[in-house]
Amino acid sequence: MNTILRSGDLPRGRKALRIIGVIAGGLLCAVGLELFLMPHKLVPGGIAGLSALFAHVTEMRLGLFLFLFNLPFILISRRQIHLRFALYVMLGLVCLTAGSLALHHYPSLTGEPLTASIAGGLSLGFGIGISIRFGGMSGGAGDPGYAFLGRGPTKSAEIVIMVLNCAILLFGGALFGWDQAMYSIIAYLLAFEAVRISLRDLARTRAVWITSTRPEEIRRVLRHKLEREAKLVSAPGPQGQPGTLFCIASKLEEEELTSLVRSCDQDSEIVFRTVNRSRLAAIFRD
Repeated sequence: MNTILRSGDLPRGRKALRIIGVIAGGLLCAVGLELFLMPHKLVPGGIAGLSALFAHVTEMRLGLFLFLFNLPFILISRRQIHLRFALYVMLGLVCLTAGSLALHHYPSLTGEPLTASIAGGLSLGFGIGISIRFGGMSGGAGDPGYAFLGRGPTKSAEIVIMVLNCAILLFGGALFGWDQAMYSIIAYLLAFEAVRISLRDLARTRAVWITSTRPEEIRRVLRHKLEREAKLVSAPGPQGQPGTLFCIASKLEEEELTSLVRSCDQDSEIVFRTVNRSRLAAIFRD
């Protein structure tokens, strides 16, 4: 299946749907945390779990810590990606924080910790997945233990995330009891799987062909901003004929890549195609 994007190909309806998706994802995360996990002192791991621990220990609002702990990731992502994407990430965080603050005084929707861990984990996971899907969380924003599923973590990132989550769960167990720690593990595993389901098709590899009169400039931008190498398939002609670049990306990176290419050349043409890994290997061997 091919997707061809030219200058101006960003429908208003798609932007509205993206904003709604980011808001819905942030609010669903808040429901999982405030109406299921927090009342039963369950910590789901990651930034959300760290925020829950600080909220319980200090008796301050969860929303405050969610905002403070996620803000550095947004500032980092702003240096790496286009301003528009950073604004979507900020919108997702604001909705998560506002939803958490608004739901703070409401009681838990269930009195059973097992039910709370299941419902809270699924709500949190699907909320994060929806938000990532529509661009409301990027990189570490929201929760690095879940967000990396869209692109795949490096080995060093896996180790850091694993150590962080183990420390949070162990501290939660020591603070609230080991029964609560077991329920917290259930919530974390369900949230992790819910994110995986939400992002399943977004992780598929996409082959990208870019036709532009500025291929070298685009290559540099993709390498610097997206950490993506592009292969020059055909060089631009001596009389202004466009050249062609080829690279690979996940579906999750599609819109970000398009924005970066447009920042270099508004008249470029971008073709996305889903291909299997053996076909990609053959392309790079040619």
